[in-house]
Amino acid sequence: MSRTTTGRAIGALFLLAFLAYGGGSALVEAAAGDGAGQPPSQLLTSMGVLLIVVNSMIVAAIGVLATVVLRQHDAFAAYTYLATRLLEAVLLTVGALALLLAASPTLAEGTAGVDGALLATSAVEANDNAYTIAMLFLGLGSLPFCRALLRSHLIPRPLALWGLLGYAVVAVGMGLELVGYGIGMAVWIPGGLFEVALGVLLVVRGFPRGAAPVARRDQSDAMADA
Repeated sequence: MSRTTTGRAIGALFLLAFLAYGGGSALVEAAAGDGAGQPPSQLLTSMGVLLIVVNSMIVAAIGVLATVVLRQHDAFAAYTYLATRLLEAVLLTVGALALLLAASPTLAEGTAGVDGALLATSAVEANDNAYTIAMLFLGLGSLPFCRALLRSHLIPRPLALWGLLGYAVVAVGMGLELVGYGIGMAVWIPGGLFEVALGVLLVVRGFPRGAAPVARRDQSDAMADA
């Protein structure tokens, strides 16, 4: 694929990931709201988990395609972002499977004398922890990604700076969440809006063809200074 087409594919995947995870989370929350003392709806939970797993495949694909473009500009940022997205995909999938386990009727009845409600609660907590860790690494791993986008002029400078700020807030917020501070989902607002804006921009125009690799541009600048 050309750089423009690759960029448009990445943009479409950003938007699809937003819809898939948002829809999956909404279904899982709806399943859990069936009533006090009742296990979550297995059907709704299964549908939600399926969408979350689809999201995991999408974010892994984003990492692969972004690496194809970014490695020409910043190899460290490219492969860091790929590793980050793959780790995110694995952790979110593991957490989603834990939610599916929590909705299991067999688990609700208890196993080998163990309280089923306690096991279900533990499964939900495992999903929450997997999500928090995944988002912490996403925030950290996306900082070199946005820096590479900024230096290579692949996207407008204000948008790249917005991404740096948004992912920094995510990393700090998830780090605090992991050590016990209830930060909430508000920390995701700047980063989430950045991903939507980036997705729309890339779908419309893709990555520009004329952006020179950072190393080559830095070398040219050094020769000019000499």
